[in-house]
Amino acid sequence: MSLSFPGRRSVLRGSLAASAALTLPTALGAAPAFALSGRPRADWGVQAGDVTADSGLVWVRSDRPARMIVETSATESFRNPRRWRGPLLGADSDFTGTTRLHGLPAGEQIHYRVLLADPDDPRRTGQPVTGTFRTASTRRRQGVKFLWSGDLAGQGWGINESMGGYRIFDAMAKLDPDFFLCSGDNIYADGVISATQALPDGSLYRNVTSEAKSHVAVTLDDFRGNFRYNLLDEALRRFNAQVPNVIQWDDHEVRNNWYPGEVIGTGTPYPAGTSLDDMAVRSRRAFSEYFPISTVSGRPDGRIYRVHHHGPLLDVFVLDMRTYRNANSPDDQRTDPQGILGAEQLEWLKRELSRSRAVWKVIAADMPLGLVVPDPVEGQANIEAVAQGDPGAPLGRELQIAELLRYIKHRRITGTVWLTADVHHTSAQHYDPSRAAFKDFAPFWEFVSGPLNAGAFPASALDGTFGPDRVFVKAPTASNVSPAEGYQFFGEVDIDGHSGELTVRLREYDGTVLFTRTLQPGRVGQ
Repeated sequence: MSLSFPGRRSVLRGSLAASAALTLPTALGAAPAFALSGRPRADWGVQAGDVTADSGLVWVRSDRPARMIVETSATESFRNPRRWRGPLLGADSDFTGTTRLHGLPAGEQIHYRVLLADPDDPRRTGQPVTGTFRTASTRRRQGVKFLWSGDLAGQGWGINESMGGYRIFDAMAKLDPDFFLCSGDNIYADGVISATQALPDGSLYRNVTSEAKSHVAVTLDDFRGNFRYNLLDEALRRFNAQVPNVIQWDDHEVRNNWYPGEVIGTGTPYPAGTSLDDMAVRSRRAFSEYFPISTVSGRPDGRIYRVHHHGPLLDVFVLDMRTYRNANSPDDQRTDPQGILGAEQLEWLKRELSRSRAVWKVIAADMPLGLVVPDPVEGQANIEAVAQGDPGAPLGRELQIAELLRYIKHRRITGTVWLTADVHHTSAQHYDPSRAAFKDFAPFWEFVSGPLNAGAFPASALDGTFGPDRVFVKAPTASNVSPAEGYQFFGEVDIDGHSGELTVRLREYDGTVLFTRTLQPGRVGQ
């Protein structure tokens, strides 16, 4: 269990006030006077990301050109703060910027505030926006707790202020996690959000709207507008000020079920001959601008997959199952060297799993392994994820997963757990070779959560190739059930620092626990 730190809630309240209003001056000791008219403002709040034992990234967006300055302190009083000079924020990055903090103390609460200074007169600074995060501990006994989910503002279900907006983030914040893993579909660039949507009882679901969400995203500005839309939500901004993120992406950051080399468009809503590779470059740039993420670095070809080290108990292997995949197809080929990860990422994952000395190795996959996710096109039964429904020997993308699972077994890599989202329901699957057509692997668990705020869908069919047993599932029987009707989920992982046990809890939008499973450390298979 993670330690509780006094003062965290009051820091959060201060951050919320700054994020929501940004109108009242705040005394900062020797810092310049703030919050006068015409000074830079940070109305979109702050975020921290990819926090380690001694470092972290802090993000902000200005309303005009500004110099980003970050101050950190061990206390919320900000006595004797440490100052970091960040980048100049301008139109080329949509006025966003990230500052890397390094040399931080391990296992401690870090209080930070972001100042935006007039680039022509550094004495003119806007009102600071505050946030906080915990660095990873190098001492096992402190334990680790994190949350995961995915799928935000999908199927036209956006910010509904009458039901508390993205209310799930308030429930997650109450658990005070060390970080949040977002498993993809941070935006729905291919989805329009209208002012209202009809509900089954005849009432209306009322959305906050924006110009960017009135059409699908094609241009760089369109993608930027999709990320800005989510930051209109107060609950999300509150959460970002309290909990650091580990972010991955999936298809809806570009378009539903996209794959490299795909060309679409008949004129409406996408122009004829639209290259999804070109759109992905624009989306990845906006993605890197709107999240504090360490490996993208704002480059069009920036790599998103990475390993997040969180002390001796946990490594999180953040996969990219979108950028390097082959084309969606019936997925029944008998050879498939590219698969869903690409050859280079697969070798990286094997290598990093072998090097890991963490007790638990969480594989953060943006798509499930044994759940069938179809992508039918013009009558052809194409497959979007890994499993194609054939319970026999591995075919198509299953071949790459079989190679990885075989490697984990033969290298005796212990403590692997798979987490994912994507399918808009929550479930727990146990995979065992005694039930499988492919038997050369050690048993493991896969846990599914989400959506955060999107349409919920019935449970996916299982594929028997790797012997999944669905131990728990909660899903609606109808498709595209709105957030007003529930079926919004997140998961919790709690690693005990003394026993090393890993407990997974699948939770509803209000924090209610639906399912719990505790796994023992040091085993090749569970």
